[in-house]
Amino acid sequence: MNSETYTQKYTVSHALVVGINKYQHASPLGYAVNDAQAIAKLLIDKFGFKEGKVLILDDKKATRANIIDSFLSYTNNSRPDDRIIFFFAGHGYTLSGRRGEVGFLVPYDGNQQSVSTLIRWDELTSNAELIPAKHILFVMDACYGGLAITRSLPPGSMRFLEDMLLRYSRQVLTAGKADEVVADAGGPIPNHSVFTGHLIEALEGKASSADGVITANGVMAYVYERVAKDQHSHQTPHYGFLDGDGDFIFKAPILDSPEKEDKKGQDVLVAVPSSMPMTDTNEPVSLINLTKEYLSDSRYTIKLHDLIAQKLREVLLQTSEDNFAVQGDWSLEEFTRRLKDYERIVDDLQRTLCCVAYWGKQEHLPLLKMVTTRLTDRLESKGGLAIWQALRWYPIMLLFYSAGISALASEKYDNLATIFTARLGPTLHTQSIPLILPIIKETGRLHDAFKGLPGHENQYVPRSEYLFTLLQPMLDDLLFLGRDYEQNFDRFEVLLALVYTDLDNQEHARLGGVWGPIGRFGWKFHHEEDSNPFKDIITEANRQKESWPPLKAGLFGGDYARFEKIANEFGKFLSRLNWF
Repeated sequence: MNSETYTQKYTVSHALVVGINKYQHASPLGYAVNDAQAIAKLLIDKFGFKEGKVLILDDKKATRANIIDSFLSYTNNSRPDDRIIFFFAGHGYTLSGRRGEVGFLVPYDGNQQSVSTLIRWDELTSNAELIPAKHILFVMDACYGGLAITRSLPPGSMRFLEDMLLRYSRQVLTAGKADEVVADAGGPIPNHSVFTGHLIEALEGKASSADGVITANGVMAYVYERVAKDQHSHQTPHYGFLDGDGDFIFKAPILDSPEKEDKKGQDVLVAVPSSMPMTDTNEPVSLINLTKEYLSDSRYTIKLHDLIAQKLREVLLQTSEDNFAVQGDWSLEEFTRRLKDYERIVDDLQRTLCCVAYWGKQEHLPLLKMVTTRLTDRLESKGGLAIWQALRWYPIMLLFYSAGISALASEKYDNLATIFTARLGPTLHTQSIPLILPIIKETGRLHDAFKGLPGHENQYVPRSEYLFTLLQPMLDDLLFLGRDYEQNFDRFEVLLALVYTDLDNQEHARLGGVWGPIGRFGWKFHHEEDSNPFKDIITEANRQKESWPPLKAGLFGGDYARFEKIANEFGKFLSRLNWF
Protein backbone atom coordinates (compact mmCIF):
# COMPACT_ATOMS: atom_id res chain seq x y z
CA MET A 1 0.00 0.00 0.00
CA ASN A 2 1.51 3.31 -1.10
CA SER A 3 1.46 5.97 1.64
CA GLU A 4 3.64 8.62 0.01
CA THR A 5 2.51 12.25 0.36
CA TYR A 6 2.13 13.97 -3.01
CA THR A 7 1.49 17.56 -4.12
CA GLN A 8 -0.88 18.95 -6.74
CA LYS A 9 1.78 19.26 -9.44
CA TYR A 10 4.46 17.38 -11.36
CA THR A 11 8.10 18.08 -10.56
CA VAL A 12 9.84 16.35 -13.48
CA SER A 13 8.41 14.56 -16.50
CA HIS A 14 10.27 11.49 -17.82
CA ALA A 15 9.71 9.40 -20.94
CA LEU A 16 11.26 6.16 -22.16
CA VAL A 17 10.25 5.75 -25.81
CA VAL A 18 11.04 2.54 -27.69
CA GLY A 19 10.50 1.87 -31.39
CA ILE A 20 11.82 -1.14 -33.32
CA ASN A 21 11.53 -1.63 -37.08
CA LYS A 22 14.49 -3.94 -37.70
CA TYR A 23 14.87 -7.02 -35.52
CA GLN A 24 17.71 -9.52 -35.24
CA HIS A 25 15.40 -12.52 -35.08
CA ALA A 26 11.85 -11.26 -35.80
CA SER A 27 10.09 -9.96 -38.88
CA PRO A 28 10.53 -6.22 -39.56
CA LEU A 29 7.93 -3.53 -38.96
CA GLY A 30 7.38 -0.47 -41.11
CA TYR A 31 6.47 2.41 -38.84
CA ALA A 32 7.44 1.60 -35.24
CA VAL A 33 10.41 4.01 -35.21
CA ASN A 34 8.28 6.76 -36.79
CA ASP A 35 5.68 6.14 -34.08
CA ALA A 36 8.25 6.42 -31.29
CA GLN A 37 9.80 9.60 -32.69
CA ALA A 38 6.41 11.25 -33.16
CA ILE A 39 5.35 10.47 -29.58
CA ALA A 40 8.65 11.80 -28.21
CA LYS A 41 8.26 15.03 -30.21
CA LEU A 42 4.68 15.50 -28.95
CA LEU A 43 5.73 15.06 -25.33
CA ILE A 44 8.43 17.72 -25.73
CA ASP A 45 6.55 20.22 -27.89
CA LYS A 46 3.08 20.01 -26.36
CA PHE A 47 3.32 18.64 -22.83
CA GLY A 48 6.41 20.25 -21.34
CA PHE A 49 8.73 17.24 -21.21
CA LYS A 50 12.37 18.41 -21.26
CA GLU A 51 14.35 17.02 -24.18
CA GLY A 52 17.00 15.63 -21.83
CA LYS A 53 14.35 13.66 -19.95
CA VAL A 54 12.98 11.93 -23.06
CA LEU A 55 15.08 8.88 -23.95
CA ILE A 56 14.52 7.26 -27.35
CA LEU A 57 15.69 3.70 -27.91
CA ASP A 58 15.25 2.66 -31.53
CA ASP A 59 16.28 -0.44 -33.45
CA LYS A 60 19.77 -1.56 -32.31
CA LYS A 61 19.60 0.62 -29.20
CA ALA A 62 16.45 -1.17 -28.05
CA THR A 63 18.12 -4.28 -26.67
CA ARG A 64 16.68 -6.14 -23.73
CA ALA A 65 19.46 -4.91 -21.45
CA ASN A 66 19.08 -1.27 -22.52
CA ILE A 67 15.31 -1.25 -22.08
CA ILE A 68 15.44 -2.86 -18.62
CA ASP A 69 18.41 -0.74 -17.47
CA SER A 70 16.77 2.48 -18.68
CA PHE A 71 13.47 1.65 -16.98
CA LEU A 72 15.10 0.66 -13.71
CA SER A 73 17.14 3.88 -13.70
CA TYR A 74 13.95 5.62 -12.57
CA THR A 75 14.23 3.86 -9.22
CA ASN A 76 17.01 6.35 -8.40
CA ASN A 77 16.39 9.14 -10.92
CA SER A 78 12.75 9.98 -10.19
CA ARG A 79 11.00 11.63 -7.27
CA PRO A 80 7.51 11.16 -5.78
CA ASP A 81 5.91 14.06 -7.66
CA ASP A 82 7.28 12.99 -11.06
CA ARG A 83 5.42 11.42 -13.96
CA ILE A 84 6.79 8.76 -16.32
CA ILE A 85 5.50 7.52 -19.65
CA PHE A 86 6.83 4.29 -21.16
CA PHE A 87 5.98 3.93 -24.87
CA PHE A 88 6.80 0.77 -26.82
CA ALA A 89 6.20 0.20 -30.53
CA GLY A 90 7.19 -3.27 -31.68
CA HIS A 91 6.31 -6.93 -31.51
CA GLY A 92 4.49 -8.55 -28.63
CA TYR A 93 4.42 -12.25 -27.81
CA THR A 94 2.21 -14.46 -25.66
CA LEU A 95 2.75 -17.88 -24.10
CA SER A 96 0.25 -19.99 -22.17
CA GLY A 97 1.24 -20.82 -18.62
CA ARG A 98 -0.31 -22.90 -15.88
CA ARG A 99 -2.17 -19.85 -14.53
CA GLY A 100 -3.10 -18.34 -17.88
CA GLU A 101 -1.48 -16.22 -20.56
CA VAL A 102 1.92 -14.59 -20.05
CA GLY A 103 2.71 -11.56 -22.19
CA PHE A 104 6.13 -10.47 -23.47
CA LEU A 105 7.62 -7.53 -25.34
CA VAL A 106 10.13 -8.44 -28.04
CA PRO A 107 13.29 -6.26 -27.86
CA TYR A 108 15.68 -5.78 -30.79
CA ASP A 109 17.74 -8.81 -29.79
CA GLY A 110 14.78 -10.90 -28.67
CA ASN A 111 14.19 -14.36 -30.06
CA GLN A 112 10.74 -15.88 -29.68
CA GLN A 113 12.34 -19.31 -29.58
CA SER A 114 14.27 -18.29 -26.44
CA VAL A 115 11.99 -16.84 -23.79
CA SER A 116 14.91 -15.55 -21.70
CA THR A 117 15.70 -13.00 -24.41
CA LEU A 118 12.24 -11.42 -24.19
CA ILE A 119 10.88 -8.90 -21.67
CA ARG A 120 8.12 -10.37 -19.59
CA TRP A 121 5.39 -7.76 -19.22
CA ASP A 122 4.85 -8.23 -15.50
CA GLU A 123 8.60 -7.78 -14.98
CA LEU A 124 8.01 -4.11 -15.86
CA THR A 125 4.91 -3.77 -13.69
CA SER A 126 6.48 -5.42 -10.66
CA ASN A 127 9.57 -3.23 -11.01
CA ALA A 128 7.29 -0.18 -11.22
CA GLU A 129 6.68 -0.68 -7.48
CA LEU A 130 10.30 0.34 -6.90
CA ILE A 131 9.92 3.65 -8.74
CA PRO A 132 8.99 6.66 -6.56
CA ALA A 133 7.13 8.61 -9.31
CA LYS A 134 3.43 8.89 -8.47
CA HIS A 135 2.16 8.40 -12.03
CA ILE A 136 3.43 5.90 -14.59
CA LEU A 137 1.63 5.34 -17.88
CA PHE A 138 2.54 2.35 -20.08
CA VAL A 139 1.51 2.72 -23.73
CA MET A 140 2.20 -0.34 -25.88
CA ASP A 141 1.73 -0.43 -29.63
CA ALA A 142 1.97 -4.22 -29.45
CA CYS A 143 -0.43 -7.11 -29.00
CA TYR A 144 -0.01 -9.66 -26.22
CA GLY A 145 -1.93 -11.25 -23.35
CA GLY A 146 -1.54 -11.67 -19.62
CA LEU A 147 -2.44 -8.12 -18.57
CA ALA A 148 -3.35 -7.86 -14.88
CA ILE A 149 -5.63 -4.85 -15.22
CA THR A 150 -7.78 -4.27 -12.16
CA ARG A 151 -10.46 -2.02 -13.65
CA SER A 152 -11.36 0.86 -15.89
CA LEU A 153 -13.59 3.76 -14.90
CA PRO A 154 -17.30 3.34 -15.67
CA PRO A 155 -18.71 5.51 -18.46
CA GLY A 156 -19.70 8.97 -17.23
CA SER A 157 -17.29 9.02 -14.29
CA MET A 158 -16.26 12.38 -12.86
CA ARG A 159 -13.12 13.17 -10.90
CA PHE A 160 -11.60 16.18 -9.18
CA LEU A 161 -8.62 17.33 -11.21
CA GLU A 162 -6.31 18.31 -8.35
CA ASP A 163 -7.25 15.13 -6.49
CA MET A 164 -5.95 13.06 -9.41
CA LEU A 165 -2.54 14.62 -8.81
CA LEU A 166 -2.59 13.57 -5.16
CA ARG A 167 -3.23 9.89 -5.91
CA TYR A 168 -0.79 7.18 -6.93
CA SER A 169 -1.43 5.38 -10.24
CA ARG A 170 -0.04 2.83 -12.66
CA GLN A 171 -2.03 2.74 -15.93
CA VAL A 172 -1.69 0.86 -19.19
CA LEU A 173 -2.96 1.06 -22.77
CA THR A 174 -2.08 -1.67 -25.27
CA ALA A 175 -2.86 -1.97 -28.97
CA GLY A 176 -4.48 -5.39 -28.72
CA LYS A 177 -4.72 -8.75 -27.03
CA ALA A 178 -2.87 -12.00 -27.55
CA ASP A 179 -4.76 -13.31 -30.58
CA GLU A 180 -4.69 -10.03 -32.52
CA VAL A 181 -2.23 -8.65 -35.05
CA VAL A 182 -1.01 -5.04 -34.91
CA ALA A 183 -2.01 -3.05 -37.99
CA ASP A 184 1.32 -1.45 -38.87
CA ALA A 185 -0.20 0.78 -41.57
CA GLY A 186 -3.47 2.22 -42.79
CA GLY A 187 -4.13 4.45 -39.80
CA PRO A 188 -5.54 8.00 -39.78
CA ILE A 189 -2.04 9.54 -40.16
CA PRO A 190 0.31 8.51 -42.99
CA ASN A 191 3.45 6.56 -42.00
CA HIS A 192 2.06 5.56 -38.61
CA SER A 193 0.31 2.46 -37.30
CA VAL A 194 -3.44 2.48 -36.75
CA PHE A 195 -2.98 2.50 -32.98
CA THR A 196 -0.34 5.26 -32.76
CA GLY A 197 -2.15 7.32 -35.40
CA HIS A 198 -5.23 7.53 -33.20
CA LEU A 199 -3.04 8.03 -30.14
CA ILE A 200 -1.36 11.04 -31.77
CA GLU A 201 -4.73 12.53 -32.67
CA ALA A 202 -5.90 12.03 -29.08
CA LEU A 203 -2.84 13.82 -27.69
CA GLU A 204 -3.14 16.63 -30.23
CA GLY A 205 -6.52 17.52 -28.78
CA LYS A 206 -9.23 15.10 -29.81
CA ALA A 207 -9.24 13.54 -26.32
CA SER A 208 -9.31 16.88 -24.49
CA SER A 209 -12.22 18.09 -22.40
CA ALA A 210 -14.05 21.38 -22.97
CA ASP A 211 -11.53 22.99 -20.60
CA GLY A 212 -8.56 21.64 -22.56
CA VAL A 213 -7.77 18.94 -19.99
CA ILE A 214 -6.07 15.82 -21.37
CA THR A 215 -5.79 12.84 -19.02
CA ALA A 216 -4.65 9.27 -19.50
CA ASN A 217 -8.18 7.99 -18.99
CA GLY A 218 -9.49 10.36 -21.64
CA VAL A 219 -6.75 9.36 -24.08
CA MET A 220 -7.26 5.66 -23.42
CA ALA A 221 -11.02 5.87 -23.92
CA TYR A 222 -10.61 7.78 -27.19
CA VAL A 223 -8.00 5.37 -28.60
CA TYR A 224 -10.00 2.32 -27.51
CA GLU A 225 -13.10 3.48 -29.35
CA ARG A 226 -11.33 4.69 -32.52
CA VAL A 227 -9.01 1.70 -32.97
CA ALA A 228 -11.78 -0.82 -32.31
CA LYS A 229 -13.94 0.81 -35.00
CA ASP A 230 -11.21 1.60 -37.53
CA GLN A 231 -11.84 -0.18 -40.85
CA HIS A 232 -8.13 -1.02 -41.18
CA SER A 233 -7.88 -2.47 -37.67
CA HIS A 234 -8.37 -6.00 -36.39
CA GLN A 235 -7.46 -4.94 -32.86
CA THR A 236 -9.32 -4.15 -29.67
CA PRO A 237 -7.12 -2.09 -27.34
CA HIS A 238 -6.93 -3.10 -23.71
CA TYR A 239 -6.62 -0.52 -20.96
CA GLY A 240 -7.13 0.27 -17.32
CA PHE A 241 -5.41 0.54 -13.93
CA LEU A 242 -2.60 -1.73 -12.88
CA ASP A 243 -2.49 -0.12 -9.45
CA GLY A 244 -3.78 2.97 -7.65
CA ASP A 245 -6.60 5.32 -8.63
CA GLY A 246 -4.94 8.57 -9.67
CA ASP A 247 -4.70 9.68 -13.29
CA PHE A 248 -1.72 10.62 -15.44
CA ILE A 249 -2.44 14.20 -16.57
CA PHE A 250 -0.94 15.31 -19.85
CA LYS A 251 -2.34 18.84 -19.81
CA ALA A 252 -4.57 20.89 -17.51
CA PRO A 253 -4.61 24.62 -18.44
CA ILE A 254 -7.30 25.36 -15.86
CA LEU A 255 -4.92 24.57 -12.98
CA ASP A 256 -2.57 27.33 -14.13
CA SER A 257 -5.21 29.99 -14.85
CA PRO A 258 -5.35 33.18 -12.71
CA GLU A 259 -9.03 32.48 -11.99
CA LYS A 260 -8.07 29.25 -10.20
CA GLU A 261 -5.93 31.21 -7.74
CA ASP A 262 -9.03 33.12 -6.64
CA LYS A 263 -11.04 29.96 -5.92
CA LYS A 264 -9.81 29.11 -2.44
CA GLY A 265 -10.57 25.55 -1.39
CA GLN A 266 -12.18 24.63 -4.70
CA ASP A 267 -11.23 21.84 -7.06
CA VAL A 268 -12.32 21.36 -10.65
CA LEU A 269 -14.68 18.47 -11.34
CA VAL A 270 -14.06 17.04 -14.80
CA ALA A 271 -15.84 14.34 -16.76
CA VAL A 272 -13.61 11.37 -17.55
CA PRO A 273 -14.44 9.86 -20.96
CA SER A 274 -14.62 6.09 -20.81
CA SER A 275 -15.44 3.30 -23.21
CA MET A 276 -15.81 0.24 -21.03
CA PRO A 277 -13.64 -2.62 -22.32
CA MET A 278 -15.22 -6.03 -22.63
CA THR A 279 -15.13 -7.96 -19.38
CA ASP A 280 -15.12 -11.65 -18.64
CA THR A 281 -18.71 -12.85 -18.32
CA ASN A 282 -17.49 -15.56 -15.94
CA GLU A 283 -16.15 -12.98 -13.49
CA PRO A 284 -17.24 -13.82 -9.92
CA VAL A 285 -20.08 -11.78 -8.41
CA SER A 286 -18.61 -8.65 -6.82
CA LEU A 287 -19.25 -7.61 -3.25
CA ILE A 288 -21.30 -4.62 -4.40
CA ASN A 289 -23.46 -6.67 -6.77
CA LEU A 290 -24.07 -9.18 -3.99
CA THR A 291 -25.04 -6.37 -1.63
CA LYS A 292 -27.48 -4.96 -4.18
CA GLU A 293 -29.01 -8.39 -4.72
CA TYR A 294 -29.55 -8.85 -0.98
CA LEU A 295 -31.07 -5.36 -0.69
CA SER A 296 -33.56 -6.08 -3.46
CA ASP A 297 -35.52 -8.70 -1.55
CA SER A 298 -36.44 -8.80 2.14
CA ARG A 299 -35.84 -12.57 2.10
CA TYR A 300 -32.11 -11.83 2.03
CA THR A 301 -32.04 -9.61 5.12
CA ILE A 302 -30.25 -12.26 7.20
CA LYS A 303 -27.72 -12.93 4.44
CA LEU A 304 -27.03 -9.19 4.18
CA HIS A 305 -26.58 -9.02 7.95
CA ASP A 306 -24.07 -11.88 7.82
CA LEU A 307 -22.19 -10.31 4.90
CA ILE A 308 -21.85 -6.96 6.70
CA ALA A 309 -20.97 -8.66 9.99
CA GLN A 310 -18.17 -10.53 8.22
CA LYS A 311 -16.76 -7.30 6.77
CA LEU A 312 -17.15 -5.61 10.14
CA ARG A 313 -15.14 -8.36 11.88
CA GLU A 314 -12.41 -8.00 9.27
CA VAL A 315 -12.18 -4.26 9.90
CA LEU A 316 -12.14 -4.71 13.68
CA LEU A 317 -9.34 -7.25 13.38
CA GLN A 318 -7.22 -5.13 11.04
CA THR A 319 -7.67 -1.89 13.01
CA SER A 320 -6.74 -3.43 16.36
CA GLU A 321 -3.99 -1.93 18.47
CA ASP A 322 -1.66 -4.66 17.21
CA ASN A 323 -1.63 -2.81 13.88
CA PHE A 324 -2.27 0.76 15.09
CA ALA A 325 -0.48 1.25 18.38
CA VAL A 326 -1.43 4.41 20.25
CA GLN A 327 2.13 4.73 21.51
CA GLY A 328 4.89 6.15 19.33
CA ASP A 329 6.17 9.50 18.14
CA TRP A 330 4.31 11.87 15.87
CA SER A 331 5.37 12.54 12.30
CA LEU A 332 3.45 13.67 9.22
CA GLU A 333 4.75 10.63 7.37
CA GLU A 334 3.37 8.26 10.02
CA PHE A 335 0.07 10.17 10.12
CA THR A 336 -0.26 9.84 6.34
CA ARG A 337 0.59 6.14 6.45
CA ARG A 338 -2.04 5.44 9.10
CA LEU A 339 -4.61 7.53 7.25
CA LYS A 340 -4.12 5.56 4.02
CA ASP A 341 -4.08 2.23 5.84
CA TYR A 342 -7.38 3.02 7.57
CA GLU A 343 -8.89 4.03 4.21
CA ARG A 344 -7.76 0.79 2.57
CA ILE A 345 -8.99 -1.41 5.41
CA VAL A 346 -12.44 0.14 5.60
CA ASP A 347 -13.03 0.33 1.83
CA ASP A 348 -15.16 -2.81 1.33
CA LEU A 349 -17.31 -2.14 4.40
CA GLN A 350 -17.64 1.51 3.38
CA ARG A 351 -18.93 0.67 -0.11
CA THR A 352 -21.35 -1.91 1.27
CA LEU A 353 -22.72 0.52 3.83
CA CYS A 354 -23.19 3.20 1.15
CA CYS A 355 -25.40 0.79 -0.78
CA VAL A 356 -27.47 0.09 2.33
CA ALA A 357 -27.83 3.81 3.06
CA TYR A 358 -28.81 4.59 -0.53
CA TRP A 359 -31.17 1.69 -1.28
CA GLY A 360 -32.00 0.32 2.17
CA LYS A 361 -35.54 0.09 3.52
CA GLN A 362 -37.01 0.01 7.01
CA GLU A 363 -35.79 -3.54 7.70
CA HIS A 364 -32.20 -2.46 6.98
CA LEU A 365 -32.03 0.37 9.54
CA PRO A 366 -30.47 -1.84 12.25
CA LEU A 367 -27.56 -2.58 9.90
CA LEU A 368 -26.75 1.12 9.58
CA LYS A 369 -26.71 1.45 13.33
CA MET A 370 -24.77 -1.76 13.94
CA VAL A 371 -21.74 -0.90 11.81
CA THR A 372 -20.87 2.46 13.34
CA THR A 373 -21.61 1.49 16.94
CA ARG A 374 -19.75 -1.85 16.81
CA LEU A 375 -16.60 -0.17 15.48
CA THR A 376 -16.31 1.65 18.81
CA ASP A 377 -15.98 -1.64 20.74
CA ARG A 378 -12.19 -1.35 21.04
CA LEU A 379 -11.89 2.39 21.49
CA GLU A 380 -11.74 2.43 25.27
CA SER A 381 -9.57 5.18 26.72
CA LYS A 382 -5.96 4.20 27.43
CA GLY A 383 -2.53 5.74 27.63
CA GLY A 384 -0.75 6.78 24.48
CA LEU A 385 -0.19 9.70 22.11
CA ALA A 386 -3.37 11.80 21.91
CA ILE A 387 -3.33 12.11 18.12
CA TRP A 388 -3.05 8.35 17.57
CA GLN A 389 -5.94 7.82 19.97
CA ALA A 390 -8.02 10.40 18.13
CA LEU A 391 -7.14 8.89 14.74
CA ARG A 392 -8.73 5.59 15.80
CA TRP A 393 -12.08 7.34 15.25
CA TYR A 394 -11.23 8.15 11.64
CA PRO A 395 -12.63 4.89 10.12
CA ILE A 396 -15.93 5.57 11.88
CA MET A 397 -16.00 9.10 10.49
CA LEU A 398 -15.38 7.73 6.98
CA LEU A 399 -18.40 5.45 7.33
CA PHE A 400 -20.44 8.21 8.91
CA TYR A 401 -19.77 10.62 6.05
CA SER A 402 -20.06 8.21 3.14
CA ALA A 403 -23.24 6.52 4.40
CA GLY A 404 -24.80 9.87 5.33
CA ILE A 405 -24.10 11.41 1.93
CA SER A 406 -25.48 8.28 0.24
CA ALA A 407 -28.71 8.50 2.25
CA LEU A 408 -29.08 12.18 1.36
CA ALA A 409 -28.44 11.52 -2.32
CA SER A 410 -31.44 9.17 -2.43
CA GLU A 411 -33.49 11.34 -0.04
CA LYS A 412 -33.72 8.47 2.44
CA TYR A 413 -34.10 10.64 5.53
CA ASP A 414 -35.08 7.72 7.76
CA ASN A 415 -31.70 6.19 6.92
CA LEU A 416 -29.94 9.49 7.55
CA ALA A 417 -31.70 9.92 10.90
CA THR A 418 -30.62 6.40 11.93
CA ILE A 419 -27.01 7.27 11.14
CA PHE A 420 -27.13 10.61 12.95
CA THR A 421 -28.90 9.38 16.10
CA ALA A 422 -27.09 6.07 16.70
CA ARG A 423 -26.01 5.86 20.32
CA LEU A 424 -23.11 4.31 22.17
CA GLY A 425 -24.33 1.81 24.73
CA PRO A 426 -23.71 2.46 28.43
CA THR A 427 -20.59 1.08 30.12
CA LEU A 428 -19.59 0.68 33.75
CA HIS A 429 -18.26 4.24 33.72
CA THR A 430 -20.42 6.11 31.20
CA GLN A 431 -24.02 6.55 30.21
CA SER A 432 -25.38 6.01 26.72
CA ILE A 433 -24.55 8.99 24.49
CA PRO A 434 -25.14 9.89 20.83
CA LEU A 435 -22.28 8.49 18.72
CA ILE A 436 -22.04 11.74 16.78
CA LEU A 437 -20.63 13.53 19.85
CA PRO A 438 -17.39 11.56 20.35
CA ILE A 439 -16.85 11.25 16.57
CA ILE A 440 -16.80 15.02 16.17
CA LYS A 441 -14.89 15.63 19.39
CA GLU A 442 -12.15 13.08 18.72
CA THR A 443 -11.60 13.76 15.03
CA GLY A 444 -11.64 17.48 15.75
CA ARG A 445 -8.25 16.96 17.40
CA LEU A 446 -6.84 16.06 13.99
CA HIS A 447 -7.30 19.55 12.53
CA ASP A 448 -3.64 20.53 12.59
CA ALA A 449 -2.54 17.14 11.25
CA PHE A 450 -4.83 17.46 8.22
CA LYS A 451 -3.57 21.01 7.74
CA GLY A 452 -0.08 19.56 7.28
CA LEU A 453 -1.11 17.50 4.24
CA PRO A 454 -0.06 18.88 0.83
CA GLY A 455 -2.70 21.15 -0.66
CA HIS A 456 -4.46 21.70 2.67
CA GLU A 457 -1.97 24.02 4.40
CA ASN A 458 -3.99 27.22 3.91
CA GLN A 459 -7.50 25.85 4.26
CA TYR A 460 -9.92 26.82 7.01
CA VAL A 461 -11.35 23.29 7.30
CA PRO A 462 -8.69 20.88 6.02
CA ARG A 463 -10.37 17.73 7.33
CA SER A 464 -13.58 18.62 5.51
CA GLU A 465 -11.74 19.48 2.30
CA TYR A 466 -9.74 16.24 2.48
CA LEU A 467 -12.88 14.13 2.88
CA PHE A 468 -14.57 16.08 0.08
CA THR A 469 -11.98 14.97 -2.47
CA LEU A 470 -11.36 11.54 -0.93
CA LEU A 471 -14.97 10.32 -1.07
CA GLN A 472 -15.93 11.67 -4.49
CA PRO A 473 -14.49 8.91 -6.71
CA MET A 474 -15.97 6.10 -4.64
CA LEU A 475 -19.43 7.68 -4.36
CA ASP A 476 -19.50 8.66 -8.03
CA ASP A 477 -18.62 5.11 -9.08
CA LEU A 478 -21.27 3.62 -6.80
CA LEU A 479 -24.10 6.13 -7.15
CA PHE A 480 -23.34 8.18 -10.28
CA LEU A 481 -23.70 11.50 -8.44
CA GLY A 482 -21.80 13.60 -10.99
CA ARG A 483 -22.02 17.31 -10.34
CA ASP A 484 -24.62 16.76 -7.60
CA TYR A 485 -21.87 15.38 -5.36
CA GLU A 486 -20.77 18.78 -4.03
CA GLN A 487 -24.32 19.79 -3.14
CA ASN A 488 -24.92 16.51 -1.31
CA PHE A 489 -21.59 16.74 0.54
CA ASP A 490 -22.22 20.32 1.72
CA ARG A 491 -25.81 19.55 2.62
CA PHE A 492 -24.66 16.59 4.71
CA GLU A 493 -22.12 18.72 6.59
CA VAL A 494 -24.71 21.43 7.33
CA LEU A 495 -27.14 18.86 8.74
CA LEU A 496 -24.30 17.17 10.60
CA ALA A 497 -23.40 20.47 12.26
CA LEU A 498 -26.99 21.27 13.20
CA VAL A 499 -27.79 17.78 14.49
CA TYR A 500 -24.55 17.75 16.51
CA THR A 501 -25.38 21.16 17.98
CA ASP A 502 -28.90 20.01 18.84
CA LEU A 503 -27.81 16.72 20.45
CA ASP A 504 -24.91 18.35 22.27
CA ASN A 505 -27.26 20.91 23.78
CA GLN A 506 -29.80 18.25 24.68
CA GLU A 507 -27.12 16.07 26.22
CA HIS A 508 -25.66 18.83 28.36
CA ALA A 509 -28.81 20.97 28.76
CA ARG A 510 -26.82 24.01 27.63
CA LEU A 511 -28.17 27.51 27.73
CA GLY A 512 -26.88 30.36 25.61
CA GLY A 513 -24.29 30.03 22.87
CA VAL A 514 -23.77 26.94 20.74
CA TRP A 515 -20.90 25.24 18.93
CA GLY A 516 -20.96 22.78 16.07
CA PRO A 517 -18.48 21.36 13.56
CA ILE A 518 -17.93 23.62 10.58
CA GLY A 519 -17.33 22.10 7.17
CA ARG A 520 -16.48 23.70 3.86
CA PHE A 521 -19.93 25.35 3.93
CA GLY A 522 -18.42 27.75 6.49
CA TRP A 523 -16.31 29.73 4.01
CA LYS A 524 -19.17 29.63 1.48
CA PHE A 525 -21.32 31.33 4.13
CA HIS A 526 -19.01 34.37 3.92
CA HIS A 527 -18.62 34.51 0.13
CA GLU A 528 -21.81 35.70 -1.51
CA GLU A 529 -20.57 34.81 -5.01
CA ASP A 530 -20.62 31.15 -3.99
CA SER A 531 -23.63 29.02 -3.17
CA ASN A 532 -24.61 29.13 0.51
CA PRO A 533 -25.58 25.62 1.64
CA PHE A 534 -26.41 26.72 5.19
CA LYS A 535 -28.86 29.42 4.11
CA ASP A 536 -30.37 27.11 1.48
CA ILE A 537 -31.27 24.54 4.13
CA ILE A 538 -32.69 27.18 6.47
CA THR A 539 -34.85 28.55 3.65
CA GLU A 540 -36.07 25.06 2.76
CA ALA A 541 -36.96 24.25 6.40
CA ASN A 542 -38.71 27.57 6.92
CA ARG A 543 -40.85 26.96 3.86
CA GLN A 544 -41.87 23.39 4.76
CA LYS A 545 -41.82 23.58 8.58
CA GLU A 546 -43.21 20.33 10.10
CA SER A 547 -43.42 18.80 6.61
CA TRP A 548 -39.66 19.16 6.14
CA PRO A 549 -38.33 15.58 5.56
CA PRO A 550 -35.54 15.69 8.20
CA LEU A 551 -38.13 16.62 10.84
CA LYS A 552 -40.57 13.95 9.62
CA ALA A 553 -37.73 11.43 10.00
CA GLY A 554 -37.37 12.41 13.69
CA LEU A 555 -34.35 14.71 13.65
CA PHE A 556 -34.55 17.63 16.11
CA GLY A 557 -37.29 15.66 17.88
CA GLY A 558 -39.54 16.33 14.89
CA ASP A 559 -40.06 19.82 16.35
CA TYR A 560 -39.70 22.78 13.98
CA ALA A 561 -39.40 25.29 16.85
CA ARG A 562 -36.49 23.30 18.28
CA PHE A 563 -34.77 23.24 14.89
CA GLU A 564 -35.38 26.95 14.35
CA LYS A 565 -33.79 27.86 17.67
CA ILE A 566 -30.70 25.75 16.98
CA ALA A 567 -30.39 27.05 13.41
CA ASN A 568 -30.63 30.70 14.52
CA GLU A 569 -27.99 30.22 17.21
CA PHE A 570 -25.68 28.37 14.84
CA GLY A 571 -26.19 31.07 12.21
CA LYS A 572 -25.00 33.69 14.71
CA PHE A 573 -21.98 31.50 15.47
CA LEU A 574 -21.12 31.34 11.73
CA SER A 575 -21.53 35.10 11.37
CA ARG A 576 -18.84 35.68 13.98
CA LEU A 577 -16.24 33.73 12.01
CA ASN A 578 -13.59 35.95 10.48
CA TRP A 579 -13.29 33.99 7.24
CA PHE A 580 -12.73 36.60 4.57
